Amino acid sequence: MAFLANVELVTKNPENRAESTTNPTGSITDGLRFGRFPITAVQPVIEDGRFPAKAVPGEGIVVGATAFREGHDQLGVSAVLHDASGAQRQWVRLSAPRGVRGMGTDRWEGILTPSEPGNWTFTIEAWHDRYGTWHHNADVKIAAGVDVDLMLAEGAALLVDAAYDESRSDADRGTLGRAAEVIGDASRSVEERLGAAFSPAVVDVAHRHPIRELVTVSARYPLLVERDRAGRGAWYEFFPRSEGAVKDHTTGAWTSGNFRTAAQRLDAVAAMGFDVLYMPPIHPIGIQHRKGPNNTLVAGPHDPGSPWAIGGEAGGHDAIHPDLGTFEDFDAFVARAGELGLEVALDLALQAAPDHPWVGTNPEWFTTRVDGTIAYAENPPKKYQDIYPLNFDNDPEGLSKEILRIVLLWVSHGVKIFRVDNPHTKPVWFWEWLIAEVNKTVDGVVFLAEAFTRPAMMHALGRAGFQQSYTYFTWRNTKEEIETYFNEVSHESPAYFRPNFFVNTPDILTEYLQYGGPAAFKIRATLAATASPMWGVYAGFELYEHVARPGAEEYIDNEKFEYKARDWDGAAQSGRTLAPFITRLNHLRRAHPALQDLQNLTVHHTTDDATVAYSKHKTMPDGTKDTIIVVANVDPHVTREATVILDLAALELEPQDLTAAGGFYVDDLISGETWEWNEYNYVRRDPHLDPVHILSVRRMPK
Repeated sequence: MAFLANVELVTKNPENRAESTTNPTGSITDGLRFGRFPITAVQPVIEDGRFPAKAVPGEGIVVGATAFREGHDQLGVSAVLHDASGAQRQWVRLSAPRGVRGMGTDRWEGILTPSEPGNWTFTIEAWHDRYGTWHHNADVKIAAGVDVDLMLAEGAALLVDAAYDESRSDADRGTLGRAAEVIGDASRSVEERLGAAFSPAVVDVAHRHPIRELVTVSARYPLLVERDRAGRGAWYEFFPRSEGAVKDHTTGAWTSGNFRTAAQRLDAVAAMGFDVLYMPPIHPIGIQHRKGPNNTLVAGPHDPGSPWAIGGEAGGHDAIHPDLGTFEDFDAFVARAGELGLEVALDLALQAAPDHPWVGTNPEWFTTRVDGTIAYAENPPKKYQDIYPLNFDNDPEGLSKEILRIVLLWVSHGVKIFRVDNPHTKPVWFWEWLIAEVNKTVDGVVFLAEAFTRPAMMHALGRAGFQQSYTYFTWRNTKEEIETYFNEVSHESPAYFRPNFFVNTPDILTEYLQYGGPAAFKIRATLAATASPMWGVYAGFELYEHVARPGAEEYIDNEKFEYKARDWDGAAQSGRTLAPFITRLNHLRRAHPALQDLQNLTVHHTTDDATVAYSKHKTMPDGTKDTIIVVANVDPHVTREATVILDLAALELEPQDLTAAGGFYVDDLISGETWEWNEYNYVRRDPHLDPVHILSVRRMPK
């Protein structure tokens, strides 16, 4: 209830904008939690506004509240969006959520759309709807022959007042004035007079610019709008040491790739339509307890070790592995990526190899056991002897400032996106502090949480400032799992948890991909790229790499522990590559605004237990609409048939969009085919030919 403490009252304000007046000193309402009309359960609000809800420019944010009043008069509810200066930028009238209209829940929802980054706020307004109240009463009373003349006189007076409102456009004032003349003309019939007051033109004006009084305004709630890449983007991950690596087949020794050779791969990544190029740690790698191929405990003299075992004689987190090149080489790599429209994301892995300089200079930053040794990382029964986890409790200030220095160093070299390794193993307070401090210094730095852990921790990291997170999507493969998870991330947690749907990682090769064949790769890519505005691919996915290390859910000959040379050209020539399909997906994401929002997803019913259907709809500021319907057979082995039963209200079809038979046209953006659809639609998807539909609803001009 704390959020109602700042409620303000407007005693009468016929204008569309609410210019609030606080309660007069000594008023009997001083200190009360409820205003003239109660406003409760405002969303998106995180912990009564202690943390801001998240958004990106142009994103449709679902706002809502429960608002009600005493008696039977009509209540109107609206939402107001304010920019960082406090200026009103958008006013939206709210309505009952789709599917619960008339259910008496007193819930109201609408869409606000911030236009640029900044610290925005929003408020909810509840107000006496003068026209709506009169409309209802006049409709009932005049039909019953009760107070006919009085009701008409009140309607005429109401419309005259509104017509004199100078905040309205001349056209709207003219509409109201003409209606007032007719309704006030006693020489006309009752039906004619009432018809003028109830005309579509008057109803439209009263809806867009309502006649309001007794406006109650909620407290202002924070909405942090961050740059586009904080909430949108397609990610591609590769190991720079593998790109251009060469193996001597006589000795078996490898020559590492470097930033110069890796830069040659950037053109192909950009050509597939990716926005972010993410690299695992690029720092020196420890020698002590270095892991060998496939995570074995013994490494040979030429084994490169895991990039996440950071630190050695060449330095720590503020250094570059000598095999990869120099800072000058790195700067050239970042610049080349930028020329191709790619941002470079670096891994921020806050752990150290036993050789890390910190072990000697700052042993208090680690945990020392009773025998005097430093504790290495464990997830029993797993042991990671090549990594020392950090301890933030011995010297929290010193360690935190050192990490801030390191992050800002890489920012100074053009990096503004960090994929953070295992953030859930560090205190949440640290992330809240670090992310805030970084963005005080440099605007627009983005942090992705690689946190496959309990929901409470994943959500807390989002509240603390992480702009996006890895998710459980990787393991959601059945129809029920997919539908449940899509509803959760798009409707239950988007204010603080922004999902980045990675289809695979160096650590994760699910059974679905191991045994699903090429169809499984196409299905997972489609779901990831269309359901979330952020998705990611680890190199090799487009080559259908699917062989796992026995007994593990990760790749055999894992790139984390060795070099991997891939035959990109050979795959392209043979046609055994998913790259063209991935390119098409990324093209569609850029071409269709509906695919760039998170909260606009609607799951539709299907009659088959392996056929998933969902839509994404967006109305742009100019009124144009974009609607995508995705239908996927998530069984990669068997052809499936189903009836897709659409929630037509979610598609927001206009009369001109409908065919003579009452249907509408959809264009398949993959096959190029066109069909006439309606509420019930038969589909058949063969996973070996084309397991998915990506359909665009054809809109006709008004």
